[in-house]
Amino acid sequence: MSDDKLIDFAAERGKRIHDLHDKKLDEMRQAFEQAMPLGKSKKKSKPKKKR
Repeated sequence: MSDDKLIDFAAERGKRIHDLHDKKLDEMRQAFEQAMPLGKSKKKSKPKKKR
């Protein structure tokens, strides 16, 4: 067996775990953007009090 075909299983598992966390984070970010859109928000001005 040649040495250049060895696989570091710990490193590969770390990459997969990182990808899974990124996927979950993206899903949560999309859910929050649907619930509370961040961009295109209109500024609400308070009505001036009459004396």
